[in-house]
Amino acid sequence: MAAKKTVKTAAAEPEKKAAPAKKAAVEKKEAPAKKAPAKKAPAKKAEAVKTETKKVAPAKKAPAKKAAAKKPAVEKKSFQEYKDVINWKKWEAHNMNWLYIEIEAGEIMNELEAGVNNIKTVCDAMLDSMLEGDTFLVESEKASTKLKVRYYCDNLSEERRKYSEVNG
Repeated sequence: MAAKKTVKTAAAEPEKKAAPAKKAAVEKKEAPAKKAPAKKAPAKKAEAVKTETKKVAPAKKAPAKKAAAKKPAVEKKSFQEYKDVINWKKWEAHNMNWLYIEIEAGEIMNELEAGVNNIKTVCDAMLDSMLEGDTFLVESEKASTKLKVRYYCDNLSEERRKYSEVNG
């Protein structure tokens, strides 16, 4: 509430300045003398408010540090997000009239989530994105950053069957 009073007094002061400007020079000298004490009083209130705020601020920062300590769990990208990125890359290659693109699991994982180990999700998305005719350049039985697939982009029609339907 003290802040509101300060704002009101500050708003009232410009109005007082405008009125003495029209009066004689003698009155102008008196007006600044009257305004000087008025300015000092709000300044003291503002300083008092600032000291109170400083006392409250450290109390708020302490819980924030505890919350930050609990926050190290990183939210990993989902299967669908990886699949969307792979399909986006395939369509980009198709639009540039490329015959194929090669994607390695470790590269795409670092591109989207540097420093996060989410290789199982990446490999599942890569395998699910494979269509009839796509080939493994480096295949592994377990989820590995070495998994590398060549996706053919010349024909991305919906009529193409999935790799798992043909070879599964």
